[in-house]
Amino acid sequence: MKATHAMGNNTPPYHHRCVWSVGGLEVSTGKVSSIEAMNGSTVLLPCTYSSCIGIRNLYFNWHYNNNGTMVKLCDAVIPIEGVEPKVNKYHDRVKFVGSSKSSNISILLWNITFEDAGDYICFARNPKEKNRNHSAVFTLFVVDQMKEIDNTLTVTIVSALGGVIGLVIFVMVIKALVVQFLGRGDENNKECLVTSSGNDNTENGLTGAKADNKGTPKA
Repeated sequence: MKATHAMGNNTPPYHHRCVWSVGGLEVSTGKVSSIEAMNGSTVLLPCTYSSCIGIRNLYFNWHYNNNGTMVKLCDAVIPIEGVEPKVNKYHDRVKFVGSSKSSNISILLWNITFEDAGDYICFARNPKEKNRNHSAVFTLFVVDQMKEIDNTLTVTIVSALGGVIGLVIFVMVIKALVVQFLGRGDENNKECLVTSSGNDNTENGLTGAKADNKGTPKA
């Protein structure tokens, strides 16, 4: 990476050189501390700061570690919380995209090249905390093409699960039909039993009881 300004007196420590107390100034590049991007693309270099007691004239900058030589990319001072800083840029392809309203001091790096690969250091110093300072490192990897992700295993697992679910549903449907069919069979059997019982009673003269009660013929 080529830049027009080398690191001056405001040199950020590459490693933390302070013992931090709870609630002291901290900067962070987020849960992911590196990114892989294609040559010629634009990347976001994230960084946020936090302090439980607030800030006053917070100084921050970004540096690029060019094989041990620290190259300044930009810097600024945030007077108080909520006031946007006037950012000084020392690199043509750098753009500040942060905001003091969200404690964000991130930058964009345009049209990256293979020479841009390496470590980027976000640094901040808070005079309100007796010039307490902190830094975080974000690593950029530049490739000519992105790696293709093999989804074969995922597709196989999803297909297998889909097949199992489909089989379970099919079995449940068949079971419901069988239960319904058997239920109808039981009803038909009950009807048959009732009818048969009625027929048997008729044949045995039970339904014709009134006929048997005819009066005795007169002499």
